[in-house]
Amino acid sequence: MIAPSILSADFARLADEVAAVQGQPGHGADWLHVDVMDAHFVPNLTLGLPVVQSLLATTDLPLDCHLMIENPDRWATDYAEAGSYNVTVHAEAANDPVMLAKDLRAAGSKAGLAIKPNTPLEPYVDVLKHYDTLLVMSVEPGFGGQKFIVEVLDKVRKARTMVDTGHLNLVVEIDGGINADTIEQAAEAGVDCFVAGSAVYAAKDPAQAVHGLRSQVEAMSARTER
Repeated sequence: MIAPSILSADFARLADEVAAVQGQPGHGADWLHVDVMDAHFVPNLTLGLPVVQSLLATTDLPLDCHLMIENPDRWATDYAEAGSYNVTVHAEAANDPVMLAKDLRAAGSKAGLAIKPNTPLEPYVDVLKHYDTLLVMSVEPGFGGQKFIVEVLDKVRKARTMVDTGHLNLVVEIDGGINADTIEQAAEAGVDCFVAGSAVYAAKDPAQAVHGLRSQVEAMSARTER
């Protein structure tokens, strides 16, 4: 799955930018990734619930809300209740991640847990049994356009093994520096969903850029299966 990140879109034209990645069925975005930053958990400030509510009224794409905020235990369920498909909180910020996952699901969304590049996976394995998505950050959260941190793929491989052996049941997602040069290594490591910002929205045809990224993953998978 490809999830374009509107962090790289033109905020003055968000409805048009969302429409630009939808494309034809099977060719456009699978999810729309929405980065919510509060200028506390991360240094940047982006958008909040009112913008998410507006986006939900303009698109049928499932919203994948990535909350880079303090105290997600208090605020995250608002995004689920608004109609977001998947709401991801940071392991480093959540006070009670197990209860928060239950609250998100009860509010109507999938529950995602994100970990920063330097956060190890192992302490959260039992917690992840309550989640639907693991978001591995391949850049430091807070800004778009950063260089891909290849070392995080070790965590992806570990998570993929746990999913394949039945220890976890979730989508493995990656966010940060995903483009034509990095997506195949991420796919080979076991990623299911790829967040791409600049690689999509800097393109002349964003929907075609999404299709191109997906085609790379499909071609790589076909080579691996031979």
